[in-house]
Amino acid sequence: MTVLGTELVGERSAERNAVGGPVASRAGQFSWAFFDWANQPYFTLITTFIFAPYFAAGFVGDPVQGQVLWGYTQSIAGLAIAIGSPLLGAVADQTGSRKPWLGFFSVIFVVGSVLLWTALPGAPDGPAFVMAAVVCAALGMEFALVFYNAMLPTLVPEKRMGALSGFGWGIGYVGGLAALFFVLMFLVADAESGVTMIGIEPLFGLDPVMREAERFTGPLAALWYTLFSLPIFLLTPDTPRTPIKARAAIRAGLVQLKATFLKLRSYKNIGLFLVARMTYYDGLSAIFAFGGIYAAGTFGWEIQTLGIFGIVLSIFAALGAFLGGWMDDRFGSKRTILVAVAGLVLGTLASVSITADTIFFFFSVPPPVPGAGPFTSVGEQVYMAAGILIGISGGPAQAASRTFMARLAPNEMMTEFFGLYALSGKATSFVAPFVIALATAAANSQRAGLFVVVAFLLVGFVLLLPVREERTAA
Repeated sequence: MTVLGTELVGERSAERNAVGGPVASRAGQFSWAFFDWANQPYFTLITTFIFAPYFAAGFVGDPVQGQVLWGYTQSIAGLAIAIGSPLLGAVADQTGSRKPWLGFFSVIFVVGSVLLWTALPGAPDGPAFVMAAVVCAALGMEFALVFYNAMLPTLVPEKRMGALSGFGWGIGYVGGLAALFFVLMFLVADAESGVTMIGIEPLFGLDPVMREAERFTGPLAALWYTLFSLPIFLLTPDTPRTPIKARAAIRAGLVQLKATFLKLRSYKNIGLFLVARMTYYDGLSAIFAFGGIYAAGTFGWEIQTLGIFGIVLSIFAALGAFLGGWMDDRFGSKRTILVAVAGLVLGTLASVSITADTIFFFFSVPPPVPGAGPFTSVGEQVYMAAGILIGISGGPAQAASRTFMARLAPNEMMTEFFGLYALSGKATSFVAPFVIALATAAANSQRAGLFVVVAFLLVGFVLLLPVREERTAA
């Protein structure tokens, strides 16, 4: 704990938090940040490195058609989240407390994740049920994050929000790395040898032929989340609950939400940030969601190689998040985001420039040799380097965006604006996967679909340039 220092978490003192209340204890602040450790394995194992590539290549059985179906699945989830997040934020502002909502949507996430176990290879019962489970898990997670993010300014002074947010993202990536390492070392077995990377039979007797390790990532993410989310419920202080009943809160929330959208003309600076964040975050989410799928289809990477790729990226993403927290407090949220998005543009351009036998669009290289070790071909090595740049840029982009919203929003409308913040992360996120799916299907090419990502990142970068880093009064 000494590594956190008072600069990160502070002592309980006469200091006030960003909304004028008491600063939370060290334990309360750390427990809030530790929730990122609890939720990150969902993103690492399910949406990025293990389950998503398995969904395309193993569950559906066709990488191109699998990318199309995964794109449609993410589109459906994104649309539902876009509609629901701002309303939930407005309702929570009426009821006061965030933890009950956090708990409710946590249950939905856990149920959806557990059901991913049913994704038998080849989709013998069709993909609809598993796609519905993926949507359920996504809704539960993203709605829970609305209320989690809104707790940030109630814990520390404004000058330390960047450090705490960056610390949360950093240990989140470490949590995802730990979960991924566990899967690779103890659960995933080679189909021929029947042993894991450390030479043992997989725990729980998971059958590699039936792809049980990949399917087990759903229940594992649910168990991990359930266990490690306990500290935030037990130790992190919550905003006091108001006497408003749920039905009245929904009515008042709808009125408040309508008023907020109407008043966005008075919050033009926040509105511009939300549009910018909506755009670059869509690109960021898409490259994380489809990067592993693209690698599996391009290089034929199996789960162990994808896992190693994920471990390396998670290490650099964690380093980037910690560095981003420091940059955020020292140079400001806006500058941190701009640098991070520029890194994402370069990394994504490099990624889509690579095929099995070309790099940077035009340069021919020898393709991977069947049976050779992982990352032995030039294309794989360049793809790894591009992935590292994306990883080290993704952490600061996400952490500083959360802090930027907390610095811009009026104190008494914090959760409502974090609902809009969640909306800005999902309002067009259903568009990016949908366009990727359409482009992939039309060109019968995974690569064609990923060119969409670069445009989202570039437009988001440009839109952020005129945003001012100052709080707006209600």
